[in-house]
Amino acid sequence: MPGQLTSALGFVALLDEDDNAVRVYALKKINEVVDSFWAEIADEENIAKIEKLYEDKTFPEQKLAALIASKVYYHLGEFSLATAFALGAGELFDLNDSSQFVNTLINKFIDEYIALRVKEQEVDPRHEAVMQRMFQRCFDGKRYKQAIGIGLEARLLDRVEAAIEESGDKATMLSYCFAVAQSVVSAIEFRRSVFRLLVRLYMQMEHPNYLHVARIYVFLDDVEATASLLLRLVSGSDDELLTAFQIAFDLCNNATQQFRASVRSRLPAGGSEASTSSEGGSDGKESGEGSSLVEGEAKRAESTAPDGTTMKKMHDILSGEVSIKLHLDFLNRRNRSDMLILKNIKNALDTRNSVTHSALIYANSLMHAGTTSDTFLRENLEWLSHATNWAKFSATGGLGTIHKGHLKEGMNVLRPYLPPEAGVGPSPYSEGGALYALGIIHANHGQEITPYLRGALQRAAGNEVIQHGGCLGLGVAGMASGSDEIYNNLKDVLYQDSAVPGEAAGLAMGLVMMGTANEAVLDDMLQYAHETQHEKTIRGLSIGIALLMYAQEANASTIIEQLTRHEADPILRYGGAFTVGMAYCGTANNDAIQRLLHMAVSDVNDDVRRAAVINIGFLLSNEPKQCPRMVQLLAASYNPHVRYGASMAVGIACAGTGSKEALDLLLPMASDPVNFVSQGALIALAMVLIQRTTVQEPRVAEVRKLFMDKVTDKHESSMTKFGAIVAQGIIDAGGRNVTLAPHSISGHRNMSAMAGLAVFTQHWYWYPLVHFVSLAFAPTAIIGLTKDLKMPKFEFQSNARPSQFAYPEPLKAETKSAPVKVKTAVLSTTKKAQLKDAKKQEAKKDAGDSMDLELTDSKDAGKEAGKEAGKEGEKEAEAEKEAEAEKEAEEKKVPEPEFETLSNPARVLPQQLRVVSFGAQERFQPVIQEGGQVYDIVMLRDTAPEQPLELVTVDGSSGEAATSSAAATPAAMDTAENDDEPPPAFEFD
Repeated sequence: MPGQLTSALGFVALLDEDDNAVRVYALKKINEVVDSFWAEIADEENIAKIEKLYEDKTFPEQKLAALIASKVYYHLGEFSLATAFALGAGELFDLNDSSQFVNTLINKFIDEYIALRVKEQEVDPRHEAVMQRMFQRCFDGKRYKQAIGIGLEARLLDRVEAAIEESGDKATMLSYCFAVAQSVVSAIEFRRSVFRLLVRLYMQMEHPNYLHVARIYVFLDDVEATASLLLRLVSGSDDELLTAFQIAFDLCNNATQQFRASVRSRLPAGGSEASTSSEGGSDGKESGEGSSLVEGEAKRAESTAPDGTTMKKMHDILSGEVSIKLHLDFLNRRNRSDMLILKNIKNALDTRNSVTHSALIYANSLMHAGTTSDTFLRENLEWLSHATNWAKFSATGGLGTIHKGHLKEGMNVLRPYLPPEAGVGPSPYSEGGALYALGIIHANHGQEITPYLRGALQRAAGNEVIQHGGCLGLGVAGMASGSDEIYNNLKDVLYQDSAVPGEAAGLAMGLVMMGTANEAVLDDMLQYAHETQHEKTIRGLSIGIALLMYAQEANASTIIEQLTRHEADPILRYGGAFTVGMAYCGTANNDAIQRLLHMAVSDVNDDVRRAAVINIGFLLSNEPKQCPRMVQLLAASYNPHVRYGASMAVGIACAGTGSKEALDLLLPMASDPVNFVSQGALIALAMVLIQRTTVQEPRVAEVRKLFMDKVTDKHESSMTKFGAIVAQGIIDAGGRNVTLAPHSISGHRNMSAMAGLAVFTQHWYWYPLVHFVSLAFAPTAIIGLTKDLKMPKFEFQSNARPSQFAYPEPLKAETKSAPVKVKTAVLSTTKKAQLKDAKKQEAKKDAGDSMDLELTDSKDAGKEAGKEAGKEGEKEAEAEKEAEAEKEAEEKKVPEPEFETLSNPARVLPQQLRVVSFGAQERFQPVIQEGGQVYDIVMLRDTAPEQPLELVTVDGSSGEAATSSAAATPAAMDTAENDDEPPPAFEFD
């Protein structure tokens, strides 16, 4: 084509001229064609000419020369040189240009800048100028979330604050920044700085999001500020009071026992002590004001002191008693366990096989977790009597899972099995199991029961079984309490140097001190792990160390390095893998994942490799979609231990999600030729599909059938059957009203769930630890309360078809139909013989009357038989008509409605929240109606307080819902009057 440029060498030659105007002209032309002829310009001599012009301070277009050099090096793939020359180009490097060159270098600029800021190295002022222009570009384009993300990664709090302030939607930006800070910011100190900034910005708003402020205080471990905030809200309006109660319920889910107890100690006491304690509690409030609250809040709290009744309610909520009562009532009220499943499994098993016998005990406990229903055990006492020794320990411990949360009557339920206060009991296995069960009942809320458990542990000196149960019970009940007294009791048991109680003591020490990273405790545990010769004890201590470092992230780097790189003992390296998983759980930290992957493929010990892969699931629990892809190759490993670890990792990370990718990975593994791999895949399938319906995932029916097929197949190993039976208990856990929740709806890590799942994976070595998975169960409910903590009768709507979130259909007992009589066929030869006989009878006319009578009777009998056959035929025809009529009726069914009306309290699945709505005309409205916040226990605003109030109460004998007038009934959840009487004890032998 005439006039088309074919080379840029002519323009390059002009750079040798002495006239600056000519050289400037040449550079401008080269800049226009550099993307087409960069290969010619990249010649060593040519690029040197351009660089020389950039370095010449007297040349008027230095920046243009730098821009051309940057483009050439960009095309050559030399991005570090390209960014260096782009810095020299100054404003000529147009950030608003959408070309690939500009976008690529912007990414490189940001990455380099972030790396320099993180390493706290000096940054080139020109680089700073480019980043400031980058932020201004985000502000001009209203890309405030992008600016916040860059600011957080680059640790520029001033830019983060500017983005939030300029956005125009401060509340949304603050919520976004809060969520991103939890996942993006890995440095704990900087994250704390971000949270302090968010608190300041929240409190400057006219209507702050107090729920988020309280959650930030939990992250900051700021007890004083939390107590001050609660006292301020309790002293305010009705809406602020409801918000305070909502925050208190949120603390029950997200804060540790130690944190809640510290907050309660800084609040005025309730009841008659309110007037005197209010003055004593002011010191804590004032000290918290200076650290986190804006000026004037404490004065406002003092001016309107809360009454004693209100503070008593606050104390009851923070103690966990109210939420536990409500959850217990909900699980009992909505229990939909299918007893026929357990019956079918029991009938299919060999009672002489202790492994499958114990598995069914676990399945029953998990299936009825928190429902207080032990009907199956009482109906099968003879079968239960086959449990002996440690199986009896597990069975008694299972009562704790069934009655989990039954704080008021837990002691009465287990009293027949608990060890006597003096002398020796008849069955140490039942007594040890009862102590374990008592701890599970009071899991993470053990303030009242730990003194009894400590005494029982001290009295059990010399009995290893009772000590084992006592240590496990103390660990669960005192979880994250940081109690030095409990720790010393457990350490005394550990120093007896006995393997069985030593393993439980090591685990319990980690549970009690969970997340504290106490250096003295760490030294004690690590030193004893090096000294003892008992593998069980070392394993218990290694998992205890992992729990001790829970959520410590970078603060745990020293102990992680020691355990994973410098320990010769494979059991301690095994604990090191779990330490990585616990320290970084729910963070998806790249460095931690790389360390675990390295251990999974390089360690010489199979147990260590299995543990490394399992803990990838803990790290990715906040990014469940990434886990199946991450472990896909590991799931195809030649090493069965690695394959087992991959299945459990997917089960933990994708728990309750119904992930299709997870199912695609796990279903083939359920038929793995290695029995323990199949066991792990079956359990993981149940974890993924818990609370999922066939409408949401059609393969749910296939998986349920797979469980029963594995159980009934006589050729399957006991280990595979164990997995299938336990999986059946998990998928129908809590009466089909709970889910596995490593994270709360708000995205906060669920400490109790993480601990429960970590210890549950140790059932590989010790079956009784299966019960720990119940710590990860969370009720799927919306339970509405008034400011008096009463449960009103109100309705809300689920804008989806009922079948989408319905309970699974119960199994139907097989009925054997009676055999139908078929009309007898008559052969032709038979007819001929009958005719022949008839002729002979006619020939004998002189026969006696008796013979005639006999013939007559036989003919009459034949006629009667014919009539009966005819009646049977008519019955068959009628049955066929009835069957056809039933089919026609099914075809004419009424179409399913497009929505469903739910009543308080209601079963609401996590995935159902997006379709739940509260009508504007309804009397009761949630006080906080943010996305994802209307869940679990919800405080309700009464828009018509002058109208009569109907409450939902519970019939103590049957647990069925009823309604009554508020004036005529006590508080809805007054369990002192409404709780069921404890059932009579049953004996194993």
